[in-house]
Formats: sequence, C-alpha cells, structure tokens
Amino acid sequence: MNAALMFALLLLLAPLLPAVAARTVAILTGRRGIPLLQPYRDLLRLFGKGLVYSDVATWVFRVAPVAWVAGAVGAAALLPLDGQSAVVQFPGDLVLFAGLLALGRFALTLAALDTGSSFEGMGASRELLIGVLAEPVLFLGLLTLSIATGGSSLSELLGPSVGQAWGQAGASLIMVALSLGMLLLAEAARGPIDDPTTHLELTMIHEVMVLDHSGPDLALILYGSALRFALFAALLVTLVWPSSGLTDLGAAARLGFGLLGISVIVGVIESSLARLRMIRIPQYLVSAGVLASLGALLLLR
Repeated sequence: MNAALMFALLLLLAPLLPAVAARTVAILTGRRGIPLLQPYRDLLRLFGKGLVYSDVATWVFRVAPVAWVAGAVGAAALLPLDGQSAVVQFPGDLVLFAGLLALGRFALTLAALDTGSSFEGMGASRELLIGVLAEPVLFLGLLTLSIATGGSSLSELLGPSVGQAWGQAGASLIMVALSLGMLLLAEAARGPIDDPTTHLELTMIHEVMVLDHSGPDLALILYGSALRFALFAALLVTLVWPSSGLTDLGAAARLGFGLLGISVIVGVIESSLARLRMIRIPQYLVSAGVLASLGALLLLR
C-alpha cells in the first residue's frame, strides 16, 4: 500500500517540477516567473479544449500521446519510490523500465514524422539522436548499480541494499549519480541540452515535435514530459538518499523534498549554462556514459 501511495504522489507532483525549475531560473535572472501551479491550470485548460487533426495525419498521430504517457506511467510503477519496493517488480524489470521509456520516445517521433512536416521531422531526428546515445547510458548506470548491490530488479538496485552499497562502493555510486543527473537533463529536455522555452528553429528539439498537437493530446504530452522529468529525479533521490529506517511519512517527505530539490538544481544549471550546440550533445552523453563505465570498472578491478 505504501508503494502505491508513493506512486500516486509522484504522479501528482510531476507537473510541479518543471514549474519549480522555471521559477528558479526566473529568480536567478531577475524575473518574476510563472506561478508554481500554472502547469496544473494549463493541463485543465487543454483538457477542456477540442482536438484538431491534419488531413494527412493517421492513427499513429492520435495514439502517440497516449503511448507517451502510458510508457512514463508504466516506468514509474517499476521504481521503488519508498526505497523498499515498487508497485510492480520482477527480476529484470530494469529492461522493461528502459523499454517503456524508449517506446514513448518512438511513438512521439513517429507522430512527428506522420504530420509530413520537414520541421517536425528535424525535431524527430534530433530526438532520436539523443535517444540512441541516452539509452546506453541508462543501461550502463543500472548495470553498475546491479554490480554494486547484486540485484536484478529496480527494487533491489534502489531498495535497502543501496544504503549498504554506499559504504562499500561510494565512489562508483557517486559516478552513477552524476551520470544519471546528466541523463536527466537530456531525457527531460532541459538545458543545456534543450531549451523548453524556445521557439527558434535552430534550437528546438522536443518542442518542435509537438507543434501540431492540440487540446487533450497536447495535455497528455506535456504531462508525459513532466513525468519523465520526475522519473529521473526519483531515480536520483532513491539512489543518493536511501530511506532505510524512515517511517512512511518520512519516506513521502524524502521523495517530495528530494524531487523539489533536484528541480531547483536543474533550474540553477539552466540559468548558469548556455545551450549546447547540436554537435556537442553526443560528446555530453558519451561523457555521461564514461562516468557510469568508470563506476563499473572500479567495482570489477
């Protein structure tokens, strides 16, 4: 029951995290920023609007927003958000976790191509470039955690055993945490990889793929994007802040404050670094993979 409540808490807090990051950027750059509850208002407004479809769009375009959200929700169900166990767990579920996220990205890029727009096709190409490099980084990080904890499921990798692993393999886990932090910025389409506020052709990646979506479909895409942000933030929280010995209320507070803290850190990074050129993004992701690989090598030496 506690795992289900933590799962519901993550789904509830997800739209708040991008707003916290944006508000942090605004404060650090001398602006007022949006209200923290604005994403919830936007979602309600969009769900109340109608849908508009292009004449050339097929069923792929209509299904993609649902697949985008469903993949993120399914992946969230596999995370041990309370630091003990997940809503769904089985040996090897980490492969399904990565697969569900990849399925969402695949569906969204197909929808962008389905519009027949060369502009959205450009965004899809950039998104797939990031995905091809980001997914191996995720697997390397999870592999290192598996070696450190001896587990074969996310509930074992990020459960009580991770607290013990910090005492024996702290250096490796620090490298994995840094790697996952870099991966969060790429998977959540945040700076310096992407700029969620831009509408310039040369800089758009994720935003350009959803220009033709409207109403409830756009709301699902926005929520799914926020949930992917929350997923990778939750990965970091469960890794660097083990919940051993915490009560149910303490575990919920740990998750909530951890997610908000990571959102603030993301905002600080976005306000401090300029967006990377496209040719630098592969180097960035390879660097994240090298960190995770070094963590594994330290454990195997």
